[in-house]
Amino acid sequence: MYKSLFIDLDDTLWAFSQNAEDTFKEVYQLFGFDRYFDSFEHYYSLYKKRNAELWVEYGNGVITKDELNEKRFAHPFRAIGVENPELFRTYSEAFFARIPLKGKLMPHAREALDYLAGRYRLFILSNGFRELQEQKMRSAGILDYFEKVILSEDIGVHKPYCELFYFALSAAHVELKDALMIGDSWEADMEGAYRAGIHQLYYNPSGRTGLTFKPTFEIRDWKEVEGIL
Repeated sequence: MYKSLFIDLDDTLWAFSQNAEDTFKEVYQLFGFDRYFDSFEHYYSLYKKRNAELWVEYGNGVITKDELNEKRFAHPFRAIGVENPELFRTYSEAFFARIPLKGKLMPHAREALDYLAGRYRLFILSNGFRELQEQKMRSAGILDYFEKVILSEDIGVHKPYCELFYFALSAAHVELKDALMIGDSWEADMEGAYRAGIHQLYYNPSGRTGLTFKPTFEIRDWKEVEGIL
């Protein structure tokens, strides 16, 4: 039924949440952040909440990429009354130097790619940054599965906006009827693809409910993909 699959990267294939937490723990210890925070969990809870809010602002064009990065790394410190721009800059650089070297994947993602690669054209469609995404894929050993890595930075428009999905179809020379979008973000991947008229496969490992429509397909584990595609 489909010829080409557009697949989100972070927390769909590459285990972003775990890789990011591992990296933040390394940086937290490297810079001795215990002198500021009660624990790593204290620091990371402050970071994660504000980071999620800032990514929404970035996706809506309210802030720039540079503003996103400055604000999210500074927030945990500003929340406890610490202002040190040089520290914010140096520890964010340490984070970005380390995270693309992490290689953890979501459970059974590699096996799924082995299965899909011989049957479909595969493309990455991500809101992530160019300087990170391809290196993350190299570190995980999955870059060669994909014909092209298509990013929101390429046109300055983010998922869920239809323009990025139409751009991806054009860049990959894929007809709408031949495409399927696979991703873990309901709002960015599924709602975006739905509005663009592209069928969807919702990767939903957490079992999220209360969805706004029924996706074309839904799985909770990558092992299920062989029964669908």
